[in-house]
Amino acid sequence: MAMNELHLENNEKLNIADLLAKAEAIGKLAESEAREADKNAQFSDKIAKAIEEAGFHKLMRPKKYGGSAIDLKTYANIIRTVSRHSIAAGWLTYFFSIHETWAAYLPPKGRDEIFGQGGMLADVVAPLGKVEADKDGEGYRLSGNWNFCSGVLWSEWIGLGAVMKLPDSTEPEYCLLALPKSDLKVVKNWDTVGLRGTGSNGVSVENAYVPLHRIFPAARVLGKGLPPGGEYDENDSAYRRPFMSLFLFGFPLVAIGGAERLISLFKERTEKRHRVFKGGANEKESASSQRVLAELKIKLNTLEGLVDQYIEQLDSWQIEGTTVSGEEERERLFALRGHVAKSAVDIAVKTMLTLGGTAIFKGDPVELFTRDLLALAAHPNHLYEDAMAAYGSTLFGFEGHAVW
Repeated sequence: MAMNELHLENNEKLNIADLLAKAEAIGKLAESEAREADKNAQFSDKIAKAIEEAGFHKLMRPKKYGGSAIDLKTYANIIRTVSRHSIAAGWLTYFFSIHETWAAYLPPKGRDEIFGQGGMLADVVAPLGKVEADKDGEGYRLSGNWNFCSGVLWSEWIGLGAVMKLPDSTEPEYCLLALPKSDLKVVKNWDTVGLRGTGSNGVSVENAYVPLHRIFPAARVLGKGLPPGGEYDENDSAYRRPFMSLFLFGFPLVAIGGAERLISLFKERTEKRHRVFKGGANEKESASSQRVLAELKIKLNTLEGLVDQYIEQLDSWQIEGTTVSGEEERERLFALRGHVAKSAVDIAVKTMLTLGGTAIFKGDPVELFTRDLLALAAHPNHLYEDAMAAYGSTLFGFEGHAVW
């Protein structure tokens, strides 16, 4: 099956125009709350409700559980559309949808429970938890503290990372343990430079019970690419690509959406800008600003091309049913994410420095988008230096990063 045929097949039952209209509406709603959300370090409940009512949290879940089997180009356009209006809302739209992919790899009873009860999902993948076997001999007790739990304020289920021994393991292994939000405490510590509307607060858990069927054996899935316990459709796109490469796919989409908006703002303001110290000259007639706009546009086009390559790689794996990639392929995507994140920040800084004083007031869209992109670029899955070092290592035949 060719890639174009793959997208056509996936889109047969989708109303793409309707999906993009919903994404536009979510983005505009979030944009109307931008200053207040930045002040309060969270959006109002309206944003998460709009994402859920649009069904966007189900975009990536298996078809058996009501998923849409959406193609990645359409998915990318949805995330990018929201992000053009609000990077923080694009971040949440991506997170609420992609978090359902790990739930799809739970044992069958866990999938049925979480997808059956409904509600959106949040997680912190950092393995910081302490796990002990429960005295019932069937479940486990989880304790610990985690930060950066994006979407926790509006989620019903939370996945938290830990290293633990499973019943059939000889050594501790990396897992994600899912528990209802009622079993944890939200620690309101989200006071960051950017992405403030996401409300990505910390969580604290003390001796919470987690049954085996709600444990995602992450290390095994990363190593073998198959969900435990069987009972899955091997033809469903949810199970036909390397897990982590798909899981991290949305970060560059959010970054590009934000960068695109900044370029639009630069052009709009430059057209109206008159320079006091240049005799009132219209800045759009300045060769320097013309050159900057051209440079920003070409940078954006380059990033778009890299994301197209990312999609092509994921689509190729889907067609082939490749669930575990080679080291060099995996780290190339890590480097791609790192390059997009850093380049989006470069676009933001160039925009702000060229526009000058008109762009530095707190809450101005240029200032806000710049801070949000800085915060996005600080995520460990695409830290530029780590990403390039890992990819370069594999190019010389050595191992890449242990996770990303």
